[in-house]
Amino acid sequence: MGRGDKKTKKGKIFKGSFGKSRIARPSQAKKAAAKKASAQ
Repeated sequence: MGRGDKKTKKGKIFKGSFGKSRIARPSQAKKAAAKKASAQ
């Protein structure tokens, strides 16, 4: 179990995929970053 295993977090980071062990929330992360940048 390592980078080649799609069921682990490390494997998903290596593959660039999302799922149960690596939940994707890119839209919320972008909004938070934009809000933080505009506040400064």
